[in-house]
Amino acid sequence: MGSITEPSLDYEVIIIGAGFSGIYSLIKMRELGVRVKVIEAGSQVGGTWYWNRYPGARFDSESVSYGFSFSKELLDEWKWEESFSPQPETEKYANFVCDKFDLRRDIQLDTRITAAQFHASSRSWQLMSEVGETFTSRYLITAMGPLTQATLPNVPGVRDFKGQAFHTSRWPDDSPDLSNKRVAVIGTGATGIQTIQTIASDVGHLAVFQRQPNWSKPLHNTKISDEEMAKIRLRYPEIFQRCKETSNAFIHGNGDTRKTVEVPKEEREAFWEKLYAEPGFGIVLSNFQDIHKDKEANGLLSEFIANKIRSRVHDPAIAEKLIPRNHGVGTKRLPLETHYFEVYNQPNVELVDLRDTPLECITEKGIRTTEKEHEFDIIIYATGFDAITGAFDAINFIGVNGTKLRDMWKEGPRTYLGITVQDFPNMFMIMGPHQAMGNIPRSIEYAVAWVSSLIAFCRERGITWVEPTPELTEEWYEHVNNCAVGLLANDVDSWMTGVNKNVATRQKRIIMRYQGGILVFRKYCDRVAASKYAGMKLL
Repeated sequence: MGSITEPSLDYEVIIIGAGFSGIYSLIKMRELGVRVKVIEAGSQVGGTWYWNRYPGARFDSESVSYGFSFSKELLDEWKWEESFSPQPETEKYANFVCDKFDLRRDIQLDTRITAAQFHASSRSWQLMSEVGETFTSRYLITAMGPLTQATLPNVPGVRDFKGQAFHTSRWPDDSPDLSNKRVAVIGTGATGIQTIQTIASDVGHLAVFQRQPNWSKPLHNTKISDEEMAKIRLRYPEIFQRCKETSNAFIHGNGDTRKTVEVPKEEREAFWEKLYAEPGFGIVLSNFQDIHKDKEANGLLSEFIANKIRSRVHDPAIAEKLIPRNHGVGTKRLPLETHYFEVYNQPNVELVDLRDTPLECITEKGIRTTEKEHEFDIIIYATGFDAITGAFDAINFIGVNGTKLRDMWKEGPRTYLGITVQDFPNMFMIMGPHQAMGNIPRSIEYAVAWVSSLIAFCRERGITWVEPTPELTEEWYEHVNNCAVGLLANDVDSWMTGVNKNVATRQKRIIMRYQGGILVFRKYCDRVAASKYAGMKLL
């Protein structure tokens, strides 16, 4: 069937974002034969892998399970250089995909969308950029990524420093020379850990300002030879099938169903030694399943990892400062590292524990704590993002009857399937709140395919208005909350529970993400599609 786009609309589908979600959305919309445009704020494609250029940036999903799976030709042509790909290679991959499928002609770069409003009279969306350019479309796909809206510490003076200062996701194009410089890094999350372990040997003096310590385990990255890559290509069907069978879409298993405390200590710790020595996230994904719900089980694992930290850091006092006390292993997003803890054995590295000496302000010369003022040449903010909903708050989304998404989600997001939102017809979210994520590219492919099928369904039937009802929204909200019951992660402040100490409005814990596992999520969504979207408002 041909496009039903009205002459007055610029496009049938507009996609915000040219990262992996936007790239695949464009590919699927091309398959439908619609007039489509991707609008991207950055100067190049790649999303996360364009913006995050800090030293040491890499993903911690296995490369072989990270790339797109939809094209055998693409899989045969691309060679991953490392088991866990570094940022430059992953950005190169995104560009390779865009060139291979001639996607750039439908992508507009350097265009930041600031407002998006639904017009009921024409059943269409109107978008506006920060320079006043407007775009209209029947459908809107948000592909903005869950970690895109950077945040700085919520302390006075963040603009006062006279030296160089930048967030890790805005690393200068002309990367600064760190040699012999006095450098501060604020933050020890996943990004901070990658940055710290990479620059520690280059700087003159490095001060790490730790707000809260994080659990972390070795990444165990390796190079991939041509011979090994040839074998991987033969195994791709098996690899992607494996990802479809696991609850987080990784190649790691769904976990051991035995109770941690009932396994003899010697056997239990041998199992943990094996997981600790293996690459990737197996320590939380393939472990005893009850570590995520049982405090005693989690406590045993946490003490095992704490002893690993103690064995790697020479100064016992520093080691204890690097061991978390306010959460257990796997209850926050687990960073993976390469010799991170050994950094604190270097004479040029200083740990400033902000639990002991809180950060008061940023000054012209550096950072002042309650103890003293530290002077620096460069300050690096590894202070993370206003996760998941932050990208939506950055755009003024206006739905039916002037409903503002910011207002609707003030107390936490309400969605249907994490993909659609009541009062925001024809808007579909890829990696939105309450959507299953896990191994992100695998989840992207599923969500984009689901949205593509829904758009095709609507086009075939002349439907030009699709949104969830209040009843479906409430049903999904209850399901999301029920899936989270009993999980230790929900007792912890983190971006995964909606808490961000850098953002004044993000101080209350909420259920921000889907925690029922990808298999349950997909079964639910598949059932909705099979019912021909029963209960949804289709006009």
